[in-house]
Amino acid sequence: MVIKNPAFLFPGQGAQYQNMALDILAAGGAEVKRLFALASEVMGRDMPALIRDADGETLKRSDISQPAITLANLAAAVYLGEQGVRPGACAGFSLGEYAALVASAVIDEETCFRLVKARGKAMQDATDKLNAGGPAGAPGMAAVIGLDPEKAAALIARWKTGGLLDLYGANFNSRSQVVVSGTAAALGEAETRFKEAGARRVVRLQVAGPFHSPLIAGAAEAFGPVLAAAEFKDPAIPLFSNVSGGRVGSGAEAKALALRQITEPVRWTAEEGAVAALGIDAVLETGPGRVLQGLWKDVETNIPCFAAGTAADIETLIGWQLEEKQGA
Repeated sequence: MVIKNPAFLFPGQGAQYQNMALDILAAGGAEVKRLFALASEVMGRDMPALIRDADGETLKRSDISQPAITLANLAAAVYLGEQGVRPGACAGFSLGEYAALVASAVIDEETCFRLVKARGKAMQDATDKLNAGGPAGAPGMAAVIGLDPEKAAALIARWKTGGLLDLYGANFNSRSQVVVSGTAAALGEAETRFKEAGARRVVRLQVAGPFHSPLIAGAAEAFGPVLAAAEFKDPAIPLFSNVSGGRVGSGAEAKALALRQITEPVRWTAEEGAVAALGIDAVLETGPGRVLQGLWKDVETNIPCFAAGTAADIETLIGWQLEEKQGA
């Protein structure tokens, strides 16, 4: 198919892997190389070397993964742009919202890197403080697979009134997947209870802390002044919010939502529905991994979702379009 009006969906923390986006750096033109140089300058470190050399545990740290994933997301978007593919709308999953803010011209690339640098540090610092609280184990996140989001939310509310505190619905991902945040004790107890309630699996996620929950409120407090000082413009193309699940109306609203997003749930199912209703002709997962493609399968739409996170992915998309045009 010839893609004329795609939505870019940018993945979030947890999508990282060693060497991500380095193939795009090798294949891309001047704009991609400029982006990597800018990221290295703002971060004060050689970002290609970091992505190449960091092991999985290092990449899991918020102060490392957030700038690195954002660079990978933006690199994919810039490389698509070099091939003539630009978004008609955009959204990002959790951290991915920062790349979406750039794609919609709400913030520029330099501001984006400065924000995710500060956000990643604030979230890692908050997580480190939680981890230092005692020997009970680190707080974190877990995916609950096989339960309806409404049922999972009702269970969490009921268990909270019964004394199971520090467990929160964090990501409402699909009709059969919810991610929860909590302390180690709460997650351990919840795993047993969710399975008894019918969940097929409960899987701990490779993230550094209990994101999108009040447990990480210290990060929002630390990040707030940095965010407040940044310039946010009104979106140039449709932009969608994790917090509301709907379209963002202004730069001021985008800034307010960016702070709330740290401690409030990602309403991804609602957001996907709003994107699908916009009249786009394709969705591109613009960044590392395949998670968002899997979640898109639950959307009741005929709009296809394609991988666009590697040079090979993007070159395949461009090849399809050339073939379509030549055959027309």
